[in-house]
Amino acid sequence: MAVVLVGGLVLLIAGLAFAYSELKRPSDVNNESVPFKAEPPPKKAKPKAKTVNWPTFRLNNQRTGYLAAKKIKPPFKRVWSYGDQPLLEFPPAVVRDALYFVDNDGYAHALKTKNGHVIWERKIASLNASTPTYSDGVLYIVNLEPGQIIALKAKSGRQIWKKSLPCRSESSPVVVRKTVYFGCENSNLYALKAKTGREVWSTGVSGAIKGAPAYENGILFVGDYGGAMTAIHATNGRIKWQSQSLGPGLGQPGTFYSTPAVAYGRVYIGNNDGRVYSFDAETGEVAWTFSTGDYVYSGPTVAKVPGTPPTVYIGSFDRNVYALDARTGKARWTYDMGGRVIGSLSVINKLVYASTFDGTSTYGISAKTGQKKYFFHSGAYMPAVSDGEKLYLTGYSGINAMKPVTEKELKAARKAKAKKAAAKKKKQKQEKKKRAEKQKKQKKKQAQKAKQGKKKSQPASKNE
Repeated sequence: MAVVLVGGLVLLIAGLAFAYSELKRPSDVNNESVPFKAEPPPKKAKPKAKTVNWPTFRLNNQRTGYLAAKKIKPPFKRVWSYGDQPLLEFPPAVVRDALYFVDNDGYAHALKTKNGHVIWERKIASLNASTPTYSDGVLYIVNLEPGQIIALKAKSGRQIWKKSLPCRSESSPVVVRKTVYFGCENSNLYALKAKTGREVWSTGVSGAIKGAPAYENGILFVGDYGGAMTAIHATNGRIKWQSQSLGPGLGQPGTFYSTPAVAYGRVYIGNNDGRVYSFDAETGEVAWTFSTGDYVYSGPTVAKVPGTPPTVYIGSFDRNVYALDARTGKARWTYDMGGRVIGSLSVINKLVYASTFDGTSTYGISAKTGQKKYFFHSGAYMPAVSDGEKLYLTGYSGINAMKPVTEKELKAARKAKAKKAAAKKKKQKQEKKKRAEKQKKQKKKQAQKAKQGKKKSQPASKNE
């Protein structure tokens, strides 16, 4: 009987240990065998235009969010601002001399980059949470309500075509070789003809697709709410590989809201299990994971800023911005934002731009040191884009165009300030001299009065 009881107890303990190991939060991964492809430095070329384009969400098809624009650095001066309502959750696309964006109430806008004046605006939906993608003079926009994708002439806002969807979508499109790709809440990734909106293929994944797909070398990468990261062939929609997230524990999958970024032969993405993931872009094998303290909605920005190693910059609901070594996942620095970081970051020149939802402020953080270098009083979700000439800050419900103050302007400002200070000092000196002269005259006058009064008070002589 005792043997049976002991055996049962051993089985119970073993069962509990197995259950604990299965249900506890999985440990982070560190797989050094996954290849890391160092990218050659970009070739230096003379700029053909005064500005550069930021034509889609996160700048490019790889969704890296990094623009090496040397001119864009503080101090800034605000040259124009636009709007105070409604909510503006996603940043604009910028192409040549125009910004294009859709507010949460479904109004599409085109503004002049020079002065913020309206080029056109039109109502296209009742609810939107995406950035337009510009390609060959056309804007491609997905909407939440009604669930649809619409193509507009960028120049005029005129509708070219519209396609109803069986679902809502906030997955900002990517356009490659005259095909539009985007995800939907019905767990499908779609490919449509850019010219007509005709469906080419659709591929089902493990759950609702919230983030935008990334693209590189013929492959689309997308995360979903079923916890899977999937690589899909762009030509035919065939799945190349699918990899599962670790999850928060208790046997639950982690959900991907974040938009992935592709660089260095890896796919980087945040997850609601509180982790940042690095997958092998070729096989889907997990290279590393990094645990933050809360959800990671933020899409990663991947950049090799001069003076730094290749780095993943990402925010978390735990109120921090992290700089992670892109190869190993080890933290280079952490910056406390003082509030939840919900949206994606941007790296422009040498600063990481991040916004906090609590306090609605924007910070510019040194990519090298993690120190604050800039602050702006507005921000909430995804703070900054640039055309290489101006910085466009997206606030809670408006856009502010910021122009860098040049060395020439700074010198002129310092000279003007010094001149003003000298003039003020000269004026103060003159006023002081006048006061002194006035006081001297007053004293002299008082002395004369006193003398006259003394004469009058003296007694008359006896001879009088």
